[in-house]
Amino acid sequence: MYIQMKKIMLSVLLAGGAAMHAQTNIAFEEYDLDNGLHVILHEDHSTPIVAVTVLYHVGSKDEKAGRTGFAHFFEHLMFEGSENIDRGEYSKIVQSNGGTLNANTTQDRTFYYEILPSNQLELGLWLESERMLHATVDIKGVETQREVVKEEKRMRYDNQPYMTFIQNMFSRAYTQHPYAHTPIGSLEDLNAAQESDFKDFYKTYYAPNNATLSIAGDFDKATLKGYIEKYFSTIPKGQTIVRNTIKEPALAGPITDTVYDNIQLPAIFLGYRIPPQTEEDSYAMRMLTTLLSDGQSSRFYKAIVDNKKQAVAVQAFPFDLEDGGLFITLGIANMGTDLPTLLGSIDEEIAKVRNNKIDDTEYTRVLNQLENEESRNHAPLKWVNEGTQHILL
Repeated sequence: MYIQMKKIMLSVLLAGGAAMHAQTNIAFEEYDLDNGLHVILHEDHSTPIVAVTVLYHVGSKDEKAGRTGFAHFFEHLMFEGSENIDRGEYSKIVQSNGGTLNANTTQDRTFYYEILPSNQLELGLWLESERMLHATVDIKGVETQREVVKEEKRMRYDNQPYMTFIQNMFSRAYTQHPYAHTPIGSLEDLNAAQESDFKDFYKTYYAPNNATLSIAGDFDKATLKGYIEKYFSTIPKGQTIVRNTIKEPALAGPITDTVYDNIQLPAIFLGYRIPPQTEEDSYAMRMLTTLLSDGQSSRFYKAIVDNKKQAVAVQAFPFDLEDGGLFITLGIANMGTDLPTLLGSIDEEIAKVRNNKIDDTEYTRVLNQLENEESRNHAPLKWVNEGTQHILL
């Protein structure tokens, strides 16, 4: 059988950035329970709703070799139920009480949330305490969620044009760090895992000393603290977690590869190494993203899509991660444009940012875009360094 496929070129480079510092005017309180649970509270009485969220400090980078995909798998498994919640009833309870819920997993963390009417605040806390204390982790749930994850992989990665770039990019950008595998992981690893593997993972990472409970919305703080004490203070502290300490070596030079995939138009993906998300330079990547590819007024769109008509799409976005991530630029070539030509135009726009200051008009526009975006989260940004330096090794 012969399947015609188009080319995707992948280049992995190293980039540094200047600092953009985020300042926040959110009024909040934070404290720790004796079992290590970190609590963050933010009152907002503008609407009668509350957001109950729990972040577990576990992602795909914490997985053992041969057991990839566990963190993402647990995102699904944790909706199976608990000792006090029947199988499959978790979501129904939230929805029948006027709420919504979801979860997501990255390389660094797993995040769960419920948005509920404020009079259902206690319900949200009880549900999350059940997930943390005694979720149902058994072979029946494992088998059910295996099929769900397989279907998700087929829909979001295998059958989506260009989406194989994620694994292709990260597996080339990292050779030693577990960022080399993405959160979806390996279905072969999940199929090979035993029930005991899943129970051990739950016991290790789903513990109060590895979690942050954040509550925002319409609540009375004294009442809320009573609920938190009631539902979370008696959950036993978990074991001390040994974190990954692997340091990815610097690139010896650009890595370039060609991947064949079932797509209609060839595309190019560029990955630049960026600093850890906790460093100030990480904020510069957000400024750079807005400057280069946020809307039709961005540099990429005006120069490459609109003026030169070399691409149907050019975008940039940061995978900002705990141990240092990738700033990814992608371009889908227009008919009649080859990838080297498209690459040259992308590099030209990046060189302009590297070598020239942003003029006042464009600076104000980009800053306003960022501040408008951040205002929805009550976190205005302040740009403190106008230069951006890219280093190719």
